[in-house]
Amino acid sequence: MSIHDLPAVNASLNGLSAVFLTAGFVFIRRKNKLAHRNCMAAAFVTSIVFLACYLTYHGYLAVVLHEGPTRFLQPRWFRPIYLTILISHSMLAAVIVPLILVTLYRAKTERFDLHKKIARWTWPLWMYVSVTGVLVYWLLYVKFPQK
Repeated sequence: MSIHDLPAVNASLNGLSAVFLTAGFVFIRRKNKLAHRNCMAAAFVTSIVFLACYLTYHGYLAVVLHEGPTRFLQPRWFRPIYLTILISHSMLAAVIVPLILVTLYRAKTERFDLHKKIARWTWPLWMYVSVTGVLVYWLLYVKFPQK
């Protein structure tokens, strides 16, 4: 495995996080609190591993290879669509971190009334960030590979 494999690893981690988030949602709807807790913890750990890999990859590109991130240039007609997805993904990725931490803290301290209130916002945003992370990878490296 090389540093250039990390984008695929990152997309896989985002996808896995989305799977855990979906399962956690299903479990809480079925009142299975233990399975819900375990899935949400797994989604959190998966997201932490993603963040470590993401920072490693982009740090390596910048510091060792003196390169910036891969730019989406072709096809030109799709670039505005790609950038809209990327920008919304990036902005919400920054916003979601404190939301996740507060949501998990409220669950850990058994303040479930407050946990439920914020989780109604956290879950869909976290899911959006996870799914669009996979989509960004697919667009940049699979559908329209940039040279």
